[in-house]
Amino acid sequence: MTREEINEEIHKEIQQEQDRERKKRIIKISIKIILSVIILSTIFFTYTTYISTIKVKVREYRIINKKIPDSFNGTKIIQISDLHFGSTFSNNELEKVIQLVNERKPDLIFFTGDLIAENYTLTTKSQEKLINQLKKLNASLGKYAILGDEDKENVITLYNQSEFNILKNDKEFIYKNDSSPILLVGLSSLKKEQNIEQAYQYFKEETHNANIYTIGLLHEPDTVDNILNVYPTDLFLAGHSHNGTIRIPFLKYPLIKEENAIKYNQDYYKLNSSELYISSGLGSEKGIRLFCRPSINFFRLSNKS
Repeated sequence: MTREEINEEIHKEIQQEQDRERKKRIIKISIKIILSVIILSTIFFTYTTYISTIKVKVREYRIINKKIPDSFNGTKIIQISDLHFGSTFSNNELEKVIQLVNERKPDLIFFTGDLIAENYTLTTKSQEKLINQLKKLNASLGKYAILGDEDKENVITLYNQSEFNILKNDKEFIYKNDSSPILLVGLSSLKKEQNIEQAYQYFKEETHNANIYTIGLLHEPDTVDNILNVYPTDLFLAGHSHNGTIRIPFLKYPLIKEENAIKYNQDYYKLNSSELYISSGLGSEKGIRLFCRPSINFFRLSNKS
């Protein structure tokens, strides 16, 4: 074998060794990438499914309006929405929420729709447990609820047996200590034959008080545009949007927009002389949440700055 052939053979061996080392490095890097993806995916799934969906936040707000009667100064309101019981929310989570609510000793509790997950079937036993749980919610001036788009007719029985008053396109005068009430208007979901004219019938009466402080409960927030500039409403409380379910920090808009929560889906809007607060809800029909914790809204009323 000539020297040139020997050198060529050596060069081939060196090249083959380099190729083997290169393949080993590629395999190691690929394994690391795959393991990292698996670990990150597991963390993401665990967080969005089992942590972010049940770690409830209490959002506190002060509502200031000169129309609020003196007797209602300091009145505490809790808004609960979109429980979707049977999805990410069970009896254990509900017990914690009830404790959070009752610790604040609210005067009023408002439930703005979607009590049961759409595809969840309540057994007789689980229904009894749920009723007993909801009964424990205490509010000195009353508990009120409206129907969401996923609420079936049996939900009305659940609410009634849980000592909630259901407002189906109806109104209620709420009094506290004296003869100056506030007005509560409750609208059913669009899918439950929402009727704005019927709900706001009071303002068509000749003897109505145009200056009465009015709270409107509605499920789908986009329906607020059908009320503004037609019927005076000082405070709107809505649900349905889940505030987008998945949000990216520092980005204004959510990644998921529900039907009839396209225009209004964040937690607060100032609309001329009205205010709109949208709950992020407690359950999750999608089964996940990201940077959008479940919450209850806690309001204090005042007529003084």
